[in-house]
Amino acid sequence: MSLRAGIVGLPNVGKSTLFNAITNQKILAENYPFATIEPNVGVVTVKDERMDKLKEMYDPNRFIPTTYEFTDIAGLVKGASKGEGLGNKFLSHIREVDAIVEVVRCFDDGKIIHVEGTIDPIRDIETVNLELAISDLDIVNNRLEKVAKKARTTKNKDDLLEVEVLEKCKKALEENKPLRQLGLSDEEQKLLKSYSFLTLKPIIYLANIKEADLGNEDNAFVLKVKEYAQKENARVISLCAKVEEELSELSEEDKKEMLEGLGLDISGLDKLIKATYDILGLSTFFTTGKDEVRAWTFKKGTNAKKCAGIIHTDFEKGFIKAEVMSYDDLIKYGSELKVKEAGRARLEGKDYLMQDGDICYFRFNV
Repeated sequence: MSLRAGIVGLPNVGKSTLFNAITNQKILAENYPFATIEPNVGVVTVKDERMDKLKEMYDPNRFIPTTYEFTDIAGLVKGASKGEGLGNKFLSHIREVDAIVEVVRCFDDGKIIHVEGTIDPIRDIETVNLELAISDLDIVNNRLEKVAKKARTTKNKDDLLEVEVLEKCKKALEENKPLRQLGLSDEEQKLLKSYSFLTLKPIIYLANIKEADLGNEDNAFVLKVKEYAQKENARVISLCAKVEEELSELSEEDKKEMLEGLGLDISGLDKLIKATYDILGLSTFFTTGKDEVRAWTFKKGTNAKKCAGIIHTDFEKGFIKAEVMSYDDLIKYGSELKVKEAGRARLEGKDYLMQDGDICYFRFNV
């Protein structure tokens, strides 16, 4: 499953520094707007302690953890929805991602310019979010002009439903309310999927703080961001992009030592990746053996047959059964054989809903 998160925000809030840390790629990160013009894309490994244990147990020839794609998108400015700055190019890049990570500057530093001249994270968030809402509203209005007339004439059930849902979206956007807050039904979300609305995408606010504020719960800027995010039930992750960039260049041993020195249990990036997985409703199942240990990403609520198709379409077409055991049982009993002897391994049919941590062997016939 190919998954992407877009890193967005105003110029000079730390997006490119964060991206350097995420991918350990040395892209341009300069102290002026639009240092990033084309979106930089990097694939990161999703850290999962369970994979390390499975690698130790099976000693496989191939070891393939799950991955995630992050896209660093050029800084947005006021008026982007009308073509200001990099305008529509910026917005088109965001439409291609599954989730949005909005970087917000939560530190003051006279050496690093801010496009607005002062530090105000809520103003910055509202600037970005307003441009996203305006862009979505333009699409809604354009579509309504076409489909409303058709619906009045034909009385087609699908057209009438689309008009109803788009009118609901229009009202929300005019009130500057993101579409993800509407509580749309599965049917309504399916109807809107092709539009790739920006404000319908799940969002994480990433508060970029200075090193001295790591572990500090009283950063006034961050508290304001959390208060804002709480209103739309969004998540906030705090990190220092510069520190994360330094951590990304270290060995695992040195990284652990640096984290301990900073009083942290886990890096900000690891928190971000896990939070991104969570807001997209993702989980992991495993396939194991001497030849390969591999992690596979699936949407919560996906059945065994569909999960088999993530590995190969033939697995889904010819699905018979799934042999399943849980990771926890494997660790508890120490081997696949002992899990089976304990009666904890089972055969599941096509409608079985895959659980996070399931270890699977798919039986199929094509």
